[in-house]
Amino acid sequence: MEAETTAAEPGGIRYPWAEPPGEGEATEIVPGVLWMRLPLPMALDHVNVYALKDADGWTIVDTGIKSRRGIALWERLLTGPLAGRPVRRVILTHHHPDHVGMAGWLMERCGAELLATRTAWLMARMLIMDEEARPTPQALAHWRRAGMDPEIYAARKDTRPYNFADVCAPLPVGYTRLQEGGTVEAAGRVWDVRIGGGHAPEHLTLWSRDCNLVIAGDQILPSISPNIGVYATEPEADPLADWLEACDRLALHARKDHLVLGGHKLPFTGLPLRMRQLIENHHGALRRLEAHLSCPHTAAECFAPLFKRRIDAGTYGLALVEAVAHLNHLHKLDRVTRRLREDGAWLWQAREQ
Repeated sequence: MEAETTAAEPGGIRYPWAEPPGEGEATEIVPGVLWMRLPLPMALDHVNVYALKDADGWTIVDTGIKSRRGIALWERLLTGPLAGRPVRRVILTHHHPDHVGMAGWLMERCGAELLATRTAWLMARMLIMDEEARPTPQALAHWRRAGMDPEIYAARKDTRPYNFADVCAPLPVGYTRLQEGGTVEAAGRVWDVRIGGGHAPEHLTLWSRDCNLVIAGDQILPSISPNIGVYATEPEADPLADWLEACDRLALHARKDHLVLGGHKLPFTGLPLRMRQLIENHHGALRRLEAHLSCPHTAAECFAPLFKRRIDAGTYGLALVEAVAHLNHLHKLDRVTRRLREDGAWLWQAREQ
């Protein structure tokens, strides 16, 4: 992980703000656009949300997770930085809990309309309703196929898994669909809708026609790369192909002066360079992984060539699904083979060149 700085980094990435807004506070990015930050109980301990000032109230982009602390902070934000003006709309960049968790609460509390891509809304609503007391047989099989550490597997197989319902308010029926090529009017600006993918299907990004702002969610982040993972819901998926395609396509619109407002970390400029870095990060990882697979390995044995930091218990699950994503991508390209080990784990090996 790269260190953040407010100075120019080699190649031109800059961070105009050295610090995020304080808890319950907001930073004005430009007139009519506020940046706020909410806490998360995980290694990545925050999520950025944005408020766009309209003539009749606010449009909120992303919402944080639902918790007692989250509700208290939103009440402070509504009466403080948002000055008691009504929240008319909530926009979701994608379906993950740290972005959708408080959407249903804001809809009920404020009577707000929900705007999202179709896949984001369907995934969010389905997963919030899909409450599980124990891991499914499919999840257990997926972990075994990945070669999950036996101690971690034993600890997880009878434990309540992560449920969206635990950190997300119920999402009511009804939303307005956003799709590629459309526009949104907010904060006195027209925003082009451009759709990404890989980190989450049909991931929304908004590009202002009237200034240099890009609201990117987790599709474009500084200093970290969004998690690209394969889950038991679609074990043969190739999200890395979706990610690389989306990065290539979005890079065509990138300008050096774009100010990118991401879902995590700090706003930054230098978008053309960052897009190249996000693409090359995974191409480099694939090259290292393929070299590592000169001998057969499970996905769980592929962390070293893929990641530039220590993988601990808090990041193990994300590392495992990302390792599978890279292996699936190489498999789709016919650059690796796989065979089942006696314990049910896939053993992956590079093809001889």
